[in-house]
Amino acid sequence: MKNIKPIYIYGIGVILSALVFIFLSQKDETSYPGKTGNMTNEQMPNDNIHKGLTNPLQLPNKNNVAEAIMQRMQMLKQAAESNPKDTAKLKAYADFLSAAHQPDEALVYYNKILSMYPRRIDVLFSVAYLNYTKRNFTEAEKILKKVISYDRNNLQAYYNLGAIAASEGNKEKAKEIWTKLIKDHPTAQIAATARKSLGEI
Repeated sequence: MKNIKPIYIYGIGVILSALVFIFLSQKDETSYPGKTGNMTNEQMPNDNIHKGLTNPLQLPNKNNVAEAIMQRMQMLKQAAESNPKDTAKLKAYADFLSAAHQPDEALVYYNKILSMYPRRIDVLFSVAYLNYTKRNFTEAEKILKKVISYDRNNLQAYYNLGAIAASEGNKEKAKEIWTKLIKDHPTAQIAATARKSLGEI
């Protein structure tokens, strides 16, 4: 099957090539217990996780990159495990593990967040994505339907159900989902993605 479009992964900021499966691309501005604030690319947080990081202007090489990654992973893990109720720290570590291709370990920490705040749609999307990459399509679909039960207007969740159907080889189901999405929300940005996807399956 052709690649349809790059995947946008919520919170990780990396681009993968595969059948499209879109994550929340907007900023997470939801307020919930355990959230400790917003972080931008322009501001380095002054916390225990980021203390001791090397100069960001230093040119990367194979030695300092590997060392820096391992150091950061250890700091994120320590921060998460020493603050088990701090969902920001749990998610930072889970996102790092996900980007490092350690889905099973990442799921452990995402699920810790969901055990406290089961309606965290950003985390549900992350869990759905990891199940999708592991080809656990049934579980990914179940999670997306849970997202929709919490937010009936979440068009990305509907779109992703079509992506799962297409990945399973059920082109007719994918076409049905995407066609309805386009019909019901013709001016939405996701509708343009759905139109392109329909032309490529």
